Amino acid sequence: MTEPIRRRRTAATMAGLVVLAGVASAGVAAADAGATAASDVAEGESSRVARQTHAESPVPGTPCSVSARACVDLDSQRAWLITDGTVSYGPVPVASGGAGQETPVGHSFRVYRTSADHRSGEFDTPDGEPAPMPWSVFFADGGVAFHGGDRDRASAGCVKLDPEPAEEFFAGLRVGDKVQVLRAATEREHRAALS
Repeated sequence: MTEPIRRRRTAATMAGLVVLAGVASAGVAAADAGATAASDVAEGESSRVARQTHAESPVPGTPCSVSARACVDLDSQRAWLITDGTVSYGPVPVASGGAGQETPVGHSFRVYRTSADHRSGEFDTPDGEPAPMPWSVFFADGGVAFHGGDRDRASAGCVKLDPEPAEEFFAGLRVGDKVQVLRAATEREHRAALS
């Protein structure tokens, strides 16, 4: 299968990204009482949000805390949906970002937009059409989303799922839901340090 062709960012595309980033920031601020995913990513495991997460009970079988609604483990390339502190769907296999376009790690991302039939604003298919991103659930700056796609290829930062799980994540997540994208080994170390 051929790689999608990366589109050149036009002024209109960049303006759209600025608006989208503003929407994401507003959604995170409203949903998380000031603890933003951006600061969580920038500060990593030493952020206040990460420390709060490590202090919460973990969801059995996942690296995530009971306050998460969606969980991604970058180490095992698996994801789960969580309801009331227990796994309600998963684990399912995922493909995360590749070298230079890694999926960001974060303890308090928030869903800020969903789009059932989304098309990429950045990548084209070989025939010049915007690349499909079915069942998109956007949760991090830069248009990072859960979406359906070919898991045999790394993404450009998104979390790609097979068609059925992508539809389940789309149906199961709402704007404001907390998403954690973690590395299980790192989480185990930090939780053990609190014991």
